[in-house]
Amino acid sequence: MLKPREAAQRLGISYPTIKQWILRKKIRTVKTKGGHHRIPEAELDQFLGRTRSKPVAERRQNFRHISGRNQLVGRIVELKVSGLMAQVKLSIGGQVITSIITADAAREMGLKVGETA
Repeated sequence: MLKPREAAQRLGISYPTIKQWILRKKIRTVKTKGGHHRIPEAELDQFLGRTRSKPVAERRQNFRHISGRNQLVGRIVELKVSGLMAQVKLSIGGQVITSIITADAAREMGLKVGETA
């Protein structure tokens, strides 16, 4: 059983993307007693089999339906939370991208400096 972050890393997608897939029931999970989602490794294998069997063009088209923020994976190098807003700086391929999100979203996603997002 994998945590969503671990599964996202194995799939090569961002944490917010896998959370959306869980909420939309695109990928099956099991809930712990504490209400946390866990993804069986067999589900990842099935999911990878379903997506890899499709032509590359079709797989890319599916990812275009997801917002741009979910297509970039990088490391959080700075996080400033102030009032209702949070500033997140991501290092992606040697570039630093700054994003402004709500403080609630930053807390909900459990963002921390040094983690992959």
